[in-house]
Amino acid sequence: QVQVVESGGGLVQPGGSLRLSCTASGAIGSLGTLGWSHESPEKPRELIATITNTGNTNLRDSVKGRFTISRDSAKNTVYLQMNSLKPEDTGVYYCKMGVLPPGSVTWRDYWGQGIQVTVSS
Repeated sequence: QVQVVESGGGLVQPGGSLRLSCTASGAIGSLGTLGWSHESPEKPRELIATITNTGNTNLRDSVKGRFTISRDSAKNTVYLQMNSLKPEDTGVYYCKMGVLPPGSVTWRDYWGQGIQVTVSS
């Protein structure tokens, strides 16, 4: 079993910053591509940022130049630094971890429970 836990959400004013963290624990052989998704009442869940195990990143156009994704593989953790936040960034952020279980050749995706971010004055 793998547990995925997000932290760092909350209420922030427009233009402010937040850093989300997500840590995986449990039966982890290797971590592959990690990512963050965003969901709101106006938008279905969409992947907004990914980072591979070699450090290559990909960001959705709506967050490019404002958000940065990074990882600390030694800590099984992925981060999302969010700057210049806008009201439309409000929603629930979900972390996705690509995990290769010990002794397995099949990658599996594990999702966190989601964390609320509210951008409002």
